[in-house]
Amino acid sequence: MGGAHETLSVSAALNLAKKALEGVVVRIIGEVSEVSIKAGYKAVYFSIKDEKSSLPCMMWNNRYAECDVDLRVGMLVELTGRFSLYAAKGRMNFDVSSISKAGEGDLRLKVANLAKKLASEGLMDASKKRSAPTFATTIGLVTSPRGDAVHDVLRTLRRRFPLARVVFAGVPVEGEKAPLGIIEGVRCVVDAGAELVLIVRGGGSYEDLMPFNDEGLARAIASCPVPVITGIGHEPDTTIADMVADVRASTPTGAAQEASPSPELLRELFVRRSMELDNSINRRIDIEESNLDGYLKKPIFLDSTELLAQSYLATDSLAQRLSVALPGNIKRNEDALSRAKTKLTAMLPHVLGSYEYEVKASYEALLNQKDALLVPFEHAMSLTASRLHDLSPLAVLSRGYSMVQDESGSIIKSIKRIAVDDQLNVFFSDGGFTCVVTEVPAVGGDMCIVDLRGIDRRDDDTDAVSEEWKETLW
Repeated sequence: MGGAHETLSVSAALNLAKKALEGVVVRIIGEVSEVSIKAGYKAVYFSIKDEKSSLPCMMWNNRYAECDVDLRVGMLVELTGRFSLYAAKGRMNFDVSSISKAGEGDLRLKVANLAKKLASEGLMDASKKRSAPTFATTIGLVTSPRGDAVHDVLRTLRRRFPLARVVFAGVPVEGEKAPLGIIEGVRCVVDAGAELVLIVRGGGSYEDLMPFNDEGLARAIASCPVPVITGIGHEPDTTIADMVADVRASTPTGAAQEASPSPELLRELFVRRSMELDNSINRRIDIEESNLDGYLKKPIFLDSTELLAQSYLATDSLAQRLSVALPGNIKRNEDALSRAKTKLTAMLPHVLGSYEYEVKASYEALLNQKDALLVPFEHAMSLTASRLHDLSPLAVLSRGYSMVQDESGSIIKSIKRIAVDDQLNVFFSDGGFTCVVTEVPAVGGDMCIVDLRGIDRRDDDTDAVSEEWKETLW
């Protein structure tokens, strides 16, 4: 071994470390976190860890086959071996010489206990699992927006059922806050109208998938109002979310396939529905043809008189019933009228007698009051006659006045309206005469001169002449 201040090359230093490490044989207990067993490899590679550290390990195939242990992630194991150093790469690992089970790992144990608890509550019962709708037109997708899973799902849905609308909620799928984010994402896509929900993520270690073993997420999936399909990790990976989901797919792509109809299913459906439609149409045509044949064979179409035959029969029946009923009805009405007439004849004298007494009483009362009713009217008529007499032209003439009219009957009120040769009519209270004007004095003169020759006088005191004068004056 070189001195403390000796300068070494990289390879020399690694070889020095390799010799020092390979001389230390230890027993280690840890939880398996990764396993890689591939055909063609000469060794099995895996890692173990505890709360603070992780250690890469390798075990030659012949030794692994002899230990009879099937390594699985989460398994608690006890290893015996020594540290080794691969100098060419400067990598250290633990060279396992023997391995044995130390019991289930903490994570596996916790998950198993939670699974038993939820199973006892019936959250994993097959009877409660719902079938995904075959033709969901709105699909909710809850996953990381940055992983390959979202692209795998969208690509598969676009290829298989492009009519579907995808409602996407991008959430974290790793870390302590991932379960709450996934729960909120499920709620959001359901509120957006999703008919089913896909919860997916790509592969990872057992620790990476632990958010999907969360109790709160499991209960949210079980109580989701629409079916839930999970596609978490790869085929061997099974989480509690898968157990409580309605449908479990091994991968995100498988979940998308479960949520959409396959082309084969669609083709089969279209063929089946087409055949059903053809059969239905043919059956309908056969039924209608049969109905049409039945209609054509009806008497109404074979003989046109059948169209009105029932009406004719009904009319004849009604006419016969009417001819029988009318005489009887008329006879009953005549009898009723005769009885009413007899009853009225018997009642009239009595009824008229009562009214006759009332009429006579009213007549006698009216005769008794006639004189009292006429007195006011007689007095008013006397007053009116007196006033008419005062206003009468005859009364004026009786006081010594006369009245002159021209030939047209107009009263002459001024000498200015008189001209020579005018024929005038002069009236007195007891007669009148006609004269011709021979001279008209100037305005303001004493009188005009008239010629009475050949003019009729009307001095008869007969009633006829007086009446004629009166009519003229009036």
